[in-house]
Parts: sequence; structure tokens; C-alpha cells
Amino acid sequence: MSAFVFFAVLAAALLHASWNALIKSGGNKFTSMLIMTVLQGAFGGVIALFSALPASEVWPWLLISALFHSGYKLFLSYAYEQGDLSRVYPIARGAAPMIVLALSGFLLSDLLDTLEVFGVLILGLGILFMARGAFANGESLRLVPFAFGSALMTAGYSIVDGLGARVAGDAALYVAWMFFLDALIFTPVCVALRGRGVLRSERQDWSIGAGAAAGSYAAYAIVVWAMTQAPIALVTALRETSILFAVLIGWWIMGDKMDRGKAVAASLIVIGVALTRI
Repeated sequence: MSAFVFFAVLAAALLHASWNALIKSGGNKFTSMLIMTVLQGAFGGVIALFSALPASEVWPWLLISALFHSGYKLFLSYAYEQGDLSRVYPIARGAAPMIVLALSGFLLSDLLDTLEVFGVLILGLGILFMARGAFANGESLRLVPFAFGSALMTAGYSIVDGLGARVAGDAALYVAWMFFLDALIFTPVCVALRGRGVLRSERQDWSIGAGAAAGSYAAYAIVVWAMTQAPIALVTALRETSILFAVLIGWWIMGDKMDRGKAVAASLIVIGVALTRI
């Protein structure tokens, strides 16, 4: 991996942590997340409008993926209403690869090597410590199931998108349609869960939503490009530094409480994820 690609992936990790921080900082997490989703859906719709329709066998993958993406953002929005960025993000981000590895063993018949098993054990230990911290520090206990729900949705769309994009044969077109369908699903679900008030937005909500949409898209684009320039395993391991970025942003910028337990837990999660992907 060249130095340029290395720092580009680090930038993508920072962008991912930053758009999560933007959503967390908003007054109404659901409104900000909805604006982000609508803007991404509009961008995807423009691309889809000037492209051929996906083949019939691709549509089930797109629909399932859109459902998972919508579920991911719903759980994440609920989690950020209950807990700090530096507590929620490591659990939501760190548990996802562990779930993917477990499901891959059952659904895809992938065998784990010794290093991956060791990584999963360290990862699980870090997540356990991070979740325990919420209980020990008197934080809202509801953040834990919501963060794990977000991780489960992330694991779901990671597997579905990996297989669906192969069926589609065109990753860019697949992602564009997925973003479009995601917006169509997420919008009415938000209204149903939070009422029409979720549609009322202020200038700050649009600034946050637009910034999150740009950060999310840019982070995704950089990682996809990096995977064409360097080994995929190295790229995916390096991008998990976003967990440390989120913890630091939460601590230095957003005033999250930091203690030794949280720092150790976050470090274990990063190490565990890296070991499962090297």
C-alpha cells in the first residue's frame, strides 16, 4: 500500500466517524438522518435515471439491501438519542464484522483461520467491555440493544451487497438503485415511527444532513477506489481506525466522558477487527 492510498483510507475513516458525529450533534437525529437519506436517494435516482434497469434477478437483492440500510439508520438514530458517540459508535461499528464472520461460516461455508478466530475473541471482549461501561457508568442501558441492532443491520447489508453487486455485475449502478430504494423505504417508516413532525426541519438540520450525506458518500467512494489500488484486506482493516476517530471526536470535541475502560475497550475492538481482516 502506497503512502497516498494509506492516508486516503485514513481520511475515509475520519469522514465516516465525522458524519456519525454530525448526526449525533443534531437536535433531531431522525430528521438529520432522513435528510441525509433523501439527498443520497436523490443522487442515486439521478444516476439510475440515466442507466439501464437492473436485471430481474438483481431486484430481490436491492430490496433486501434497502431494508437493511433503512434498519441500520433507524437503530443508529435511536442509539444516538440514548448514548454518546464514543460509546455507541464502537459497539455499532465493531460488532458488525464479528457478526459477518459468524454468519459467513454458516451461510457461505467460509472457514475461519486461527488469526481470525483470535481476532473475533479480542473483538468480542472489547465490545463486552464497551457495553459493560454503559452499565457501570449509569448511562442509558437502551443504547446497547440499539447499537447492536445497528451492527446486525450493517452485517446484513454487508453480506447482501457483496453478493448482490456480483449478481448485478455493476457495483455503481447497484449502489445507486439501493440508495434510491432506501430513501423510498426510510422516509415513510420515519414518519410512521416519529410522526409528521420529523419532516419539519430547520436550516441546521439541512446543514447536518447535507454534511453527513457528503461525508458518507465520499468515505464510501474513497474506500472503493482504494480497494482497486491496494489489497482489500489491508484497506478494510485500516478503515476500522474510524472507531478510534469516533472515540477521539466524542471526547475532544463533543465532551464525552472518557475513562480507562472506554479507551481500553475501543483499542481492543480496533485490534480485533484488524486481526479478522488481515
